[in-house]
Amino acid sequence: MASTLTVRSQTAVGAPVERREGREKVTGRARYAAEHHPPDGAYAWPVTAAVARGRIRSVDAARALALPDVIAVLTHDNAPRLTAPDDPMLRVLQDDRVPFHGAFVALVVAETPEAARAGAAEVRVAYDAEAYDVTLRADHPDLYEPEEANAGYPARTERGDPEGVFAESTVRLDTVYRVPPLHNHPMEPHASTVHFDGDRLLVHTSSQGTTAVRAVLAALLDMPEDRITVTAEHVGGGFGSKGTPRPDVVLAVLAARHTGRPVTLALHRRVLPSVVGHRAPTLHRVRLGAGADGRLTSVLHEVTTHTSRIKEFVEQAAVPARVMYAAPHSRTVHRVVPLDVPIPSWMRAPGETPGMYALESAMDELADELGMDPIELRITNEPDTEPDSGRPFSSRHLVECLREGAHRFGWSRDRTREGPWLVGQGVAAATYPVLVSPSTASAHALPDGTFVVRVNATDIGTGARTVLAQIAADALGVPLERVRTEIGSTALPPAPLAGGSSGSSSWGWSVHGACTRLAAALAVHAGPLPPKGLAAHADTTGRADADSPYARHAFGAHFAEVAVDTVTGEVRVRRLLGMYAAGRILNARTARSQFIGGMTMGLGMALTEGATLDAAFGDFAECDLAMYHVPAHADVPDVQAHWIDEEDPHVNPMGSKGIGEIGTVGTAAAIGNAVHHATGVRFRELPLTPDRVGEGLRAATR
Repeated sequence: MASTLTVRSQTAVGAPVERREGREKVTGRARYAAEHHPPDGAYAWPVTAAVARGRIRSVDAARALALPDVIAVLTHDNAPRLTAPDDPMLRVLQDDRVPFHGAFVALVVAETPEAARAGAAEVRVAYDAEAYDVTLRADHPDLYEPEEANAGYPARTERGDPEGVFAESTVRLDTVYRVPPLHNHPMEPHASTVHFDGDRLLVHTSSQGTTAVRAVLAALLDMPEDRITVTAEHVGGGFGSKGTPRPDVVLAVLAARHTGRPVTLALHRRVLPSVVGHRAPTLHRVRLGAGADGRLTSVLHEVTTHTSRIKEFVEQAAVPARVMYAAPHSRTVHRVVPLDVPIPSWMRAPGETPGMYALESAMDELADELGMDPIELRITNEPDTEPDSGRPFSSRHLVECLREGAHRFGWSRDRTREGPWLVGQGVAAATYPVLVSPSTASAHALPDGTFVVRVNATDIGTGARTVLAQIAADALGVPLERVRTEIGSTALPPAPLAGGSSGSSSWGWSVHGACTRLAAALAVHAGPLPPKGLAAHADTTGRADADSPYARHAFGAHFAEVAVDTVTGEVRVRRLLGMYAAGRILNARTARSQFIGGMTMGLGMALTEGATLDAAFGDFAECDLAMYHVPAHADVPDVQAHWIDEEDPHVNPMGSKGIGEIGTVGTAAAIGNAVHHATGVRFRELPLTPDRVGEGLRAATR
């Protein structure tokens, strides 16, 4: 493999620098999208569909309009017309069609949020309901194999004779796993404040990428992009659900154009599961064939999922099996069924998170069948090149993560009992691809000796401002405190969204380039700087998006210790440890925060999080945080994140890989494997709630 392990001297890059905006956030001075509401602005509140499929027969807004402070009620009959969007999720209030339960059917605009909410409650909508289907089944008659899964991956890959070799393998595992729908639920709900100022449109929105928002709004409104400014100075999380424009910004634009007033719309949490995307449920069939020595002979991973009838989105959950383990024969395939459900979309590590839960659970089961330590089974099947593509890895230190993680964690195959509690340990590997997109940036040297870096990056809570300043300081060779960053506005040099763990690598590449050029210009500049200073610009198009001869991925290993109450079925995670190989770590403090945050989300996936599509009504039953349970502090008493100092010259000038998602990828499998180690009972459906675990334990003793 083309890589080495190194020990670096301390520079700005890598140092555990505090977030620059941290004090603003904890003191309440940081302003989010809805907090840019102007004094003359109005507020909007949506009305959502009460049927799962059908047409709107009529909308009676009279009672709403009679309320004090209600300004207008927008429906498909009177809302401004939009150019047909590429994304059907944004076709709001344009026709009478109801594609799923919770779709927007009206919007109330009022002087106060309270009046808008009261008005929405008085809007009466009559429907012509139609028969619907929201139930995913592996034998659904409408199931089909798409051409592609999310991110452009082929829906199917095949090498050798996987069926024939599996049938003849000495040891065979054939099992199924189920992951329910999951919801992003960022702390800050989706919100937008919109103002038409003459022939200009000014937008504050909670988005992971304002460059894309401006482009989409320009197309919808048939308006030049240079007359639209979109700002996202602070964003309270997104986890993929704000990766592309969502309906809140379009509804706010419609309301502002209709009323001639600035409008703020903050979606209330109960509508989020239906209208901003969700992780689609996935049904997995995993078959592993192996010899008596544990070497895999055949790997087959088949995934069934759902999509909306109005937009195809296919969770690429079988893709990790193309990367992880050496096997001469393999097949991975995705199948999807269109249902009358809300449009699924990205959620932190789409594809890898559910796919690695299934694959790593199956590897644990295979280790049991073979009587092998699950760590040694993974190491036995470590590939020399990427299994499906045959390309060399730019770097791959999964074995080191497994070995060092096991040492730090105190890995043991001994299970213990403490009264009614059974205690066990589990392990799982993790991977996430290195994604980089073209970006632009500028760097400016000012006469006072300070520097300004400008790039339309988005800080969604990850510390991007700080990390970009660290990259700039190193490239310029100046102290960090002399560098200021400007981000989060389309008035700045264009940059891609914060998603796919690609933000810092993409933006950082362009920042590094601009600062390197500026440093070179300063080195030959004679005399004082001009009043406006000196500037340099960089555009990584043609380099960041160039095809690489290497397979580029981050890798990691997750370890969990759990205690299972044999009386109640409760699972408590006592310890989690993640060990990662993710290139050069740009900021030790923010990186540890990202890893731990991902592991915590994986813990929620394992134990508490899961949604149910109610077949009787067609909607998600768990639609707020009272019913959709995310982990609390008491659920995560001891979570540690560590990493290997990995040098990879084939990813970008900084040598960095994405870290925002890999923490989520293997955690649920590690916890599930630990529950099996503790109890001897294998659970193959998430989440591992007390009722499910308790019933499984009772069934095992019957």
